[in-house]
Amino acid sequence: MIIKTRKLKGTTILTVPSNIETVSEYDVYEGQEGQIIYTPKGTNPFLDSKFVATHDFSQKEAFAGHAVGSELSEDDSYANH
Repeated sequence: MIIKTRKLKGTTILTVPSNIETVSEYDVYEGQEGQIIYTPKGTNPFLDSKFVATHDFSQKEAFAGHAVGSELSEDDSYANH
């Protein structure tokens, strides 16, 4: 589907076709190749104390072997560093 932009008082308007459901607020970004990306505005779950309190953000290495950076193995602790 192709739509055309139109100008109104120094603002460029993009019409959303009626078959696309919309919400009242969006974040807008420009993609690397000039795409215009609209994302429905939402809450950041990492700033939500209830979400953070109910999730474990610790991470174990997926592969065995020696560490190649500053990773911690299961046997390491922050107290040892």
